Amino acid sequence: MYLCNQLPETFKQCSNNNHPTPIIQHPTPITTTPSLGEGWGGFQHPTPMISKNLLKTIRQLEQKKARQRERLFVAEGPKVVNELMATFNPRHIVATNQYYQIHSVHCQHPDAQLHIVTDDELRRISFLQHPQQVLAVFELPDQHPTPITQHQSPNTQHPPFGRAGVGSNSCPLMLALDGIQDPGNLGTIIRIADWFGIKTILCSTDTADAYNPKVVQATMGSLARVHLYYSNLPDILDALPDSIPVYGTFLDGNDIFREKLSPSGIIVMGNEGNGISAPVAQRINRRLLIPHYSIPGTSLTSGGPDSLNVAIATAITCAEFRRRF
Repeated sequence: MYLCNQLPETFKQCSNNNHPTPIIQHPTPITTTPSLGEGWGGFQHPTPMISKNLLKTIRQLEQKKARQRERLFVAEGPKVVNELMATFNPRHIVATNQYYQIHSVHCQHPDAQLHIVTDDELRRISFLQHPQQVLAVFELPDQHPTPITQHQSPNTQHPPFGRAGVGSNSCPLMLALDGIQDPGNLGTIIRIADWFGIKTILCSTDTADAYNPKVVQATMGSLARVHLYYSNLPDILDALPDSIPVYGTFLDGNDIFREKLSPSGIIVMGNEGNGISAPVAQRINRRLLIPHYSIPGTSLTSGGPDSLNVAIATAITCAEFRRRF
């Protein structure tokens, strides 16, 4: 995962921890199970059970405070877990024998403890109503502040504003989320960004946590490929040159299907109930509207829908930008 590398002082960066998964022979068995917070040296043999302490700690990772304290988060299901393995460092892999038989290569990580469990045992630990063969505990990426600089450092891996940095006159197309609260919406938006090749999402500090188990599941693995940055949105928008277009969707905006668009810039999507906040709206220089095609005899004020779900609106907006460019 990635969080911030060329943004204001308040931004946080999560480094992209790539650990290739080697193909190995079965390791020497171990007889004890370290606590969740301990590191794992060498390869580990599957353990036959999960300790009560490990079960309790994993369940606590549903809460943001616990995730921040332990520096860990949870992902579930073969697709999500397998894709995150390429980016995040796993600490524990809790899997059924069915998963292990098919995906054993993903279980052979030098830093992870493998626990083979029954379906009933997985059900006890899972956050899902219908567990999907595997649950993994990953390390949260390291975070550190990075100030805005006028020019991009040559060794920066993921410059959000191109090689010229935030002071340049153009930037790749990216999203900005202003107070998105629903974890399912956030996860879906991350997945939509991944689908449309948008690699950077700027998030206000009151946007839902990207490592919430519900968000992680909704991304379906896209969390491994999309960079999220949490900071004060007005501050970052103020730092942009006037030449960079900042788009936002409003009920009084211009028809997105007729308005002139650009291949770069920032698309702001607002809170589910309140839309884009006033401080952020003041900094938007391109106001867009997704038009309402009402049935004859109806309107926005006569019983028809008054808005779109924010994830659906994001998909429509991104699709129109990509259709043009």
